[in-house]
Amino acid sequence: MEPVDLNAAADAYAATPLLNCLLREAAEPQGAGVHRLRGSGRMLRVHGSRRPVHPELGTPDGWRPLSHTELVTLTSDELRRYTGLPNDELPAEIADSRAALAALLAARATATPPADPYVLSEQSLVMGHPHHPAPKARGGAPAASWLPYAPEAHARFPLVFLGLREDQTREEGGEAAAEAVDALAGALDGPRPPAGYRLLPAHPWQLELVGSRPQIREAFADGRLLLLGPGRLPAWPTASVRTLYVPDPAVDRFVKFSLDVRITNDVRRLWRHDLLALRRADAAVEAGFAALRRTGSPAAWLADRGYRTARFAFEELAVLVRDGLRAHVTPGATPLLAAALAEAAPGSPPARTTDPAAWWRAYLRQVVPPVLELFARHGVVLEAHLQNTLVAVDAAGTPVQALFRDAEGVKLLPETERGAAWQRLVYCLVVNHLTEIAGALAAHHPDISSFLWPAVRAEFLRYDTTRGLPEIAELLDAPSLPGKTNLLLRWIRADGADARYLPLPNPLRG
Repeated sequence: MEPVDLNAAADAYAATPLLNCLLREAAEPQGAGVHRLRGSGRMLRVHGSRRPVHPELGTPDGWRPLSHTELVTLTSDELRRYTGLPNDELPAEIADSRAALAALLAARATATPPADPYVLSEQSLVMGHPHHPAPKARGGAPAASWLPYAPEAHARFPLVFLGLREDQTREEGGEAAAEAVDALAGALDGPRPPAGYRLLPAHPWQLELVGSRPQIREAFADGRLLLLGPGRLPAWPTASVRTLYVPDPAVDRFVKFSLDVRITNDVRRLWRHDLLALRRADAAVEAGFAALRRTGSPAAWLADRGYRTARFAFEELAVLVRDGLRAHVTPGATPLLAAALAEAAPGSPPARTTDPAAWWRAYLRQVVPPVLELFARHGVVLEAHLQNTLVAVDAAGTPVQALFRDAEGVKLLPETERGAAWQRLVYCLVVNHLTEIAGALAAHHPDISSFLWPAVRAEFLRYDTTRGLPEIAELLDAPSLPGKTNLLLRWIRADGADARYLPLPNPLRG
């Protein structure tokens, strides 16, 4: 076997999402892989559509291949012309993402993948978000500081346990949430706090990032906070980087931490306003899924049960506990991250199915109705994008259940204007999610391409016929769908929670 050129591989992985953004947000297709860039009018040619590679710039002497560095320079110049705004931050972030990819690929070459297919799916996203300009950026820090905690490098590591004085503890979620936090030390063979203190688990990278801040350093000095030490058994980082999975049967929980690092569009901190709204949002979603179960639906919600943190470092030291898998997954089924299915690696369910049409219908039947039902009957907007959705498959690889997560991203009506809420639902479910799974399926089974979107349309119509939702008719007749502008959002330095959309051709239109 010939050795892999890691630099070339890193360039390719980094170029694809950047090209997807540039072509979607700042170019116009001309046919045959050629696109006219709106800022300058220059022509750019790429190979491939869903995962474009090998960019070439049109010149008087023909097509000139662009290196990754030249592609970043071209993108920056185009966005300056197109928006009229400068930005020195984003090119550095794109370069950081590419450097991170090189480090991840080198680490993966010698790492031992997890045996659990679910954990493996969470740790398989080498390229990352296919429509973000810098999906693997890690804050510009050297790889040695974050690589030990990277899911893409098949990392696993122990939590660090702190003792937090009881009068300095802030928590919400009741006894069940408190017991789930306290049980982590037992499950991971960790130290226990002394009398008068509560257990506060911490992500080791989180402590490295914020441990020297004055309010935390002072709390260690005066005894409000104790460093108890690491556990002896590991937890597994999932695709979000800051959420870890503890599969031990005694706990079976996900734990989510603050990380003061920008990953894609946001600094991944557990923000105070989100934590304070958490239980209300989660309760609304739980009620919706309980109603779904009464109708016989297997769909499940991985509830965010509560949080614990320090009063003097509310966001920096917060830990959130989320339901694990065992109590929710259909017996005998194997849960997999939807984002991993979108990459359709050889041997994955969409790649190996012998009946792709039946597989796609089964996928739609599990994923689409719960999202529509929660919106129509309970005023809940799930962020059903690829990283918030798990799909459980049976022994043959056929989807038999969808599981959803992340109350932090949930929107509730009527606090959220209905039109904006529906737009967010359509973007997450259709543009971000179904478009990618459909593309992955077609990549392995080209003959099914003409069937994919009529099947999605039929699933929406089936729901509308049986349950009724006024927005569906408009969606199926609309000329366009909302596409999120991640490149432009980062270029104009928009707030991480902001979302702006541009129209994309609607494949659902009859």
